[in-house]
Order: sequence, then structure tokens, then C-alpha cells
Amino acid sequence: MITRLLRLACLASALMLGLGELGVTHAATLRWANTGDSLAMDPYNANESFTLGFTSNMYDGLVTRGKDLKIGPGLATSWKRNNPNTWEFQLRKGVKFHDGTDFTADDVVFSWQRATSAGSDMKGYFVTVKSVEALDPHTVVIRTKEPNPILLADLSFWWIMSKAWCEKNNAVGVTDIRKNIENYATRHANGTGAFELVSREVDVRTVLKKNPHWWGWAAGIGHSNVDEIVFTPIKQDGTRVAALLSGSVDMLYELPMQDLERVKAAGDSVFQQPETRTIFLGMDQARPELLESSVKGKNPFKDKRVRLALYKAIDEDLIVKQIMRGAATVANGFLVKEAAGYDPNFKRLGYNPEEAKKLLAEAGYPNGFEVGFDCPNDRYVNDAQICQAIVAMWARVGIKANLLAQTKSLYFNKILKRDTSLYMLGWAPATVDGQNVLENLLMTPTGDVGRFNLGSYSNPELDAIANQTRSELDSEKRTKMLQKALDLAHADAGTIPLHYQQVIWAARSNVDLAQRADNIFVWAWVTVK
Repeated sequence: MITRLLRLACLASALMLGLGELGVTHAATLRWANTGDSLAMDPYNANESFTLGFTSNMYDGLVTRGKDLKIGPGLATSWKRNNPNTWEFQLRKGVKFHDGTDFTADDVVFSWQRATSAGSDMKGYFVTVKSVEALDPHTVVIRTKEPNPILLADLSFWWIMSKAWCEKNNAVGVTDIRKNIENYATRHANGTGAFELVSREVDVRTVLKKNPHWWGWAAGIGHSNVDEIVFTPIKQDGTRVAALLSGSVDMLYELPMQDLERVKAAGDSVFQQPETRTIFLGMDQARPELLESSVKGKNPFKDKRVRLALYKAIDEDLIVKQIMRGAATVANGFLVKEAAGYDPNFKRLGYNPEEAKKLLAEAGYPNGFEVGFDCPNDRYVNDAQICQAIVAMWARVGIKANLLAQTKSLYFNKILKRDTSLYMLGWAPATVDGQNVLENLLMTPTGDVGRFNLGSYSNPELDAIANQTRSELDSEKRTKMLQKALDLAHADAGTIPLHYQQVIWAARSNVDLAQRADNIFVWAWVTVK
């Protein structure tokens, strides 16, 4: 019996060796970590890059973005524009959701209705959409209110959900993340994507398994040998890096810059490139009196001179050099050079603390004032350290900012309800287009637009231009319009741009992956050797 077992063991060993020589890849587990967790499993709960990126591995959209961010077929295999306001999409046949039910045009129509419902955080992507109709099980027509030159880009972060599954689990409506309300879709998922959700422990551990029936494997969209994904949020930088170096995790979504050389010296891989994200500050410009301020009876941020003073008091060159260690670029405005509407001639306001003091005095605050300052401590690269440095800089001109740095779940819960006077935020336009910035961050909040304009900055001229750029098909004319609108916001100091951060990941030497400039981690592109 023992001899027979030994023979079988040798045979198995020889078989495995032979498969290896033939280049056959074997299933593997990818264990990875980030500073914070995905805010939800519901793809319409939060228009936040990490959450959208996480859920993109479980859900698919009509279109997808490649490694170079170019748009290609997704659940739609092709599309055509029948007239300026009508788009027709042919849907991929034979696709099933994780629960085995068929994907059809009815799911697309339902997903549009759900994405534009009251609690959805994705409404801004459908401002121009008039209707979504199913012509047959595999044909969808999208009609817009006006010509939309970037409709495909607007759809590139819209994941399609199962109508039957949502109805079965009482998740037809989207719960508003700002109100801390959940439903079944908040912690469960049923997409058509490359990976299926197995278990979910918020802020502790999320486990997923490979979907062998995903259409993307056969279509060449994905090539991963990863059979299981284990995600663990690890807030502390030192603990997270130690986990990589010890082999407890295989990949870090965010590598602290101070550990770059240490990780490289250990033989692990570092992936680094400029990101499409801009880090900026926002100020409450709506309330008659700030929620968190020593100034009573009025709102100092309604005065442009005060906003300019805060801007000029920040030495962003120093922040990039010392805190970001050169792994960032001083922001001249809201857009990176790759985005439509970027103006190469645009210049940021210079650092001038003396001018800041003068402006505060002119505004009636010669001794400055006190104000609350909200910041995450696990969302952006060195976020809390940046905010601490800014607090010190403002103190030199008389502004006492009381910093509240929190984990991103608490932080977003606070600022998304607009319970903030002064805050840090990062934004990477999903469409890689200035229209996305205008509609989400700078237009006067009215429901569908200005949803992330948390300081309620308002300029009617900007609003008018933004409404025109939605339907302008002349790209050169449209670019100039976008630039003018963004210039208006900057002249008003409606927000304070800081820098464009870099994407910095790390992985063990046996992990091969692809890094996109929008900081989306696609598991279907990972191979563990």
C-alpha cells in the first residue's frame, strides 16, 4: 500500500512538472491590502474611485477601459449613433450574472433607472440622458436630451446590475450613503464580472473567487490565474509594509513613499506613475454662519479675499518636495494634462503669506479666526501629513484650523452630508474630461449636478458655460469653453488646488499586474507565479 502511494505521489509530481514545462498556469490566491476599505459593494452607493474600482471586478459596464484608458467593448459589443441624440448598443449574448440568470437589455434599463434614483451617487453621469429603452433582449437605445460628445466616457464607470436579483432582495432602490442606510446590495453583490463575492466583513476582510464563466476570459479582456482574492484593509503604514515584506500579503494598493527603497531592496516590485487625480481643498460658501468657526453671525468663506488668503498661505512646492518626496506635481488647476480641457498656459497662485495676511485684514480679520478642518487619514497619499502641514502654514497668517483627521468611512460620512466647514478632497475625473469636474465639483448644487461641490461654490456664468459644453461637438471650441469655465472657478478661489498625486503600488516579485493611470486595480490582469 505504501509502495503504491509512493508511486502515485511520484506520478503526480512528474505530472505537475510536465505541466509547468508546458507553461500551464496554476490557480493562485492574491492577498492584497489598502489603507481603507471599499465604502460599499453596491456600485451606485459611492462615486469614489477606490469603491468603483473594487466593484468593477464584480460588475461590468456597457463599455470598458483598457490599460491605456482607451474605451472598448464591454457588455456592449458594438454601438452606433443613429442621430445626434440617439445611440444604439448591441449587447453581448450568452452572458450570465453570478447567480446564473441571463443578462439582457432589461437589466440595462433597470440599471439606468436605479442609477438615477434618489439615493444613487451616480446621477451626475446621466445628466444628458433622456431615456434608456430595450428594443429586444440584446439591443438598447439611449436617447439624450442634447448631443453628448462624451457619452461613452460617461458610461465607463456605470456597472450593470441584475433586475431580478435586486427585486428578489429588496434592493431596487439605492440607499443613500450619506444617511448611513443599508440594504442587501450594500454588503452583497451579483454582477457579471470576473470575480464573485464570497464573504464580506466591513473594514476587516473581503473574500472573492474567480468567475470561470466570465465573458472577458474568452474575449481576451482578462488573463489572470488568480482563483481567490483576499482583501484586508490595513490602516497603519508600517504594519501594511511589514505584511508585504513578510509575505503575509502579495500586493499593496498604496505604498508609503518613504518605504520605496526599502521594498525595492527586499527584491519586491514597485509600480509608480502619475495619476489623473487632483488633491484640493474646499470651503463652505453657502451657510450664513460656519458650523465650526470662532466667527459668529457670518461666514468668512463667502468673502473671496479670505479664500484667496488661504490659497496664498499654502506653500505647495514645499509640500511636494518634503511630504510627497517629489512623487507629485504642483497643481495649476483641476486637470492633469491628459484630460480634455487642460490649459497648458494656466498658472496657480503663488505662495505669499504676507499677501495672505493683508487680504485677511482687508476682509475684517486682522487677527485671523478659528475654523474646523476635515481630512482623511487613509484615503490619499500622505493625506493627514499634508493637512498637518497646511494647518501649520495657515497658523502663520492667523488662521487656526482645528484638524479632524479620520478614517475614510467616518470622514466621507461627515463631509458628504456637508457637515463641514473646510475639507480636503481628491478627484480623478472618470471621463478624463473637464466636464466631469464642472458637473461634479464646481456647478451650483441642484441635485444631479454639483453633488460633490460640498462647499456649494456657485458662479452662474460657470454654470451657463458648463451647460453649453455638454452638447458642443466642435472639440476645439469645446476645449476653450471648458478652459474658460475652469478659469472662472480658479479666479474665484472657489476651491484650492494642491497637487496631482502619483499612483504607487507594490507587490511581491512573483506578482505580475498592470497599473492604470486612474488608479483602478483590475484583478483580471494579475498573474501570481
